[in-house]
Amino acid sequence: MTDSTLENTPSPPDHQTLSWDEGDMPYSREFGDHFYCRTDGRLECGHVFLAGNGLPERFKGKAEFTIGELGFGTGLNFCETWRQFRETAEDGERLHFVSFERFPMRRAEIDRALSHWPEIERERLALAAAWPDEPAGRVALDLDEQARLTVVCGTAFEEIGRFDGLFDAWYLDGFAPARNPDMWSAELMQLVHDKTRPGGSFATYAAAGFVRRNLQSAGFAVERRKGFAGKREMLCGVKAG
Repeated sequence: MTDSTLENTPSPPDHQTLSWDEGDMPYSREFGDHFYCRTDGRLECGHVFLAGNGLPERFKGKAEFTIGELGFGTGLNFCETWRQFRETAEDGERLHFVSFERFPMRRAEIDRALSHWPEIERERLALAAAWPDEPAGRVALDLDEQARLTVVCGTAFEEIGRFDGLFDAWYLDGFAPARNPDMWSAELMQLVHDKTRPGGSFATYAAAGFVRRNLQSAGFAVERRKGFAGKREMLCGVKAG
């Protein structure tokens, strides 16, 4: 991304207003973007974020596997990850899913969006039942004996820097880089790298050149893979062990 391009990138909005397309697809008016692929967001999650991070295979043998996510949105990525973890996890294995979200949705909005997928009905109902009326600060939910969800409400760069501990895998799922460049900045990608365990990984649907360069500059070994539903490329990568 050139300096002139950076000068023309939009400033992040200070609020978010939703509209709903056919099929209960949420759309952010301020960011000008949908929350997930219009083809099938759940299958996209499996292709990009789970497979891109070598999951669910890497859950095996982990006393606690910690996933970091940029952009909780509807909670779709969490619910699909929890479903696959629940179906494969053995006794003694735990999942901690930590998401950083500037504009948390309300319970009814989450429930409406996720109701599109009967495959995650169990997870949707549990999430909606536990979700607070006024999400703010740090939302910590023990959803069963093996799965914990933490949603940190606020600006990603500030909140990740304050968060204790390291992450085994990252889902980089902010709005499109052209519409939300702050979520893909060199500074934030460096922080993501620094908060990743040696041998840890990331995956993202984004394949913009400046995103790839920022991840490489941060220290990740970056790989291009085939994207989902006709999208030419996605990115994934590993932090050196």
